[in-house]
Amino acid sequence: MKPLLTIFIVLFPFLIFAQSIKITGKAPGAEGKKIEVITATDLMTGMEKTIAQSDVDSTGSFALSLNTDKTISVFINIDFHRSEMFLEPGKTYNLRIAPLDYNEILEINPFEESQSLDIIFQGSKSDDLNTMIQAFNTEYNRFVLDNFNFLYRDKDKARLDTFRVSMLRKFPDTKKPYFLDYIKYKLGSLEQVANIMGKSPMVYKYFSTSPVLYDNVEYMDFFKEFFSKYITTTARPLKFLNYSAMLNGPGSYPALMKALEADTLLRKPQLREMMLLRGLMEMYDDPLYNQENIQNTLSSISKESKFDGNKVIAQDLIKYLTRLRRGSAAPGFTLQDRNHQDVSLYDLKGKPVLLCFWTTYCQPCLSEMESMVPLYEKYNDRLTFVSISADKEFVKMKLFIDLKKDFKWTFLHLGTDIGLLRDYDVRSFPLFVLIDSQGKIVNYPAEMPDSGLESSVENLLGR
Repeated sequence: MKPLLTIFIVLFPFLIFAQSIKITGKAPGAEGKKIEVITATDLMTGMEKTIAQSDVDSTGSFALSLNTDKTISVFINIDFHRSEMFLEPGKTYNLRIAPLDYNEILEINPFEESQSLDIIFQGSKSDDLNTMIQAFNTEYNRFVLDNFNFLYRDKDKARLDTFRVSMLRKFPDTKKPYFLDYIKYKLGSLEQVANIMGKSPMVYKYFSTSPVLYDNVEYMDFFKEFFSKYITTTARPLKFLNYSAMLNGPGSYPALMKALEADTLLRKPQLREMMLLRGLMEMYDDPLYNQENIQNTLSSISKESKFDGNKVIAQDLIKYLTRLRRGSAAPGFTLQDRNHQDVSLYDLKGKPVLLCFWTTYCQPCLSEMESMVPLYEKYNDRLTFVSISADKEFVKMKLFIDLKKDFKWTFLHLGTDIGLLRDYDVRSFPLFVLIDSQGKIVNYPAEMPDSGLESSVENLLGR
């Protein structure tokens, strides 16, 4: 029977390793709101996905559940507010989120005016991952504050080594690899910024002889910081490579991987490929390089790479680099209009769309929508006008537009779909977006109605 059991484990590992995680708790003040668990699909791009969500009930209680086979970093989100935590397979978490006035009006820039949720882990033990990370970060911040000059001016390696040893002594019994790697790479990042050790020894110490830790936030933060502009600027053996020429062809992926072997620090194929992904990400907005060629190379990596983690990064990079760009698909939505009827972006295909995000308390929004009236009267037979209100209450939008009899176009209410503001990266109001008849981005952000929008509309409609 043992061989059969072995085969079963090999063929169906997800049945054994994927474990349930339960998160319960209280969030006073968030009654009736949605609470989400959001994680990065990869830590190179930071592209996010929601992996669990629930409503906070009338008593402020919530319950969430999800499955995972590995330790992951996540954000707990309520409206625009969030806080990071770490989830381990099979664990149960009981959270107490400090009271917050979620209905306070956030004008103009909801993301920058958001607050960090203050989370207390009730019933957690001293060896809980979140408890240990919080304790370590407190010690780390204190150490950096007290020793800034010694590190950055005097390059006092002994002082940093002493702190490293003290942290390992403070957490001597931990059997959590994630936490030990968290410490290792957070201190490594500090060591690199203080320029205590040369580039080659650092690569050997932290990357060449260590596994790639796709899911550890400190590993990936250190990686991105350490190798910033590496293949195009920092690495001497790669200084004179003609990346533009290598990107211009169907064999760009193997050609680039071969060329990067010139740097002995990048002999490890998995690390070298990650470095290539990092480099392509940095090249994308450089006019020296063709963006379509970079996309094609990323597509090849996403299909041909031997490393699943790198495949995911390549796939996400294509989305990350092209999102909200001309020709990319406009993020979809289904929202209620002034009559509580559902309207989706998909329903509007067949005619170009002028999309506007606004609020009733944003004075520039009101001014720009007044300027939209003559545009609507001139182009409404060929262009669909849609304004999405981010007011917290539907009635505020309804009362306002009922008073504005010349605002005859489609008005939708955001409701609880805060994610749509993230999808369109709405950092301030108003925001205008021009979308073609097939649902593709034409202009993001588009000009304001009183400063050039009509010209873009004319170009879109072909005059």
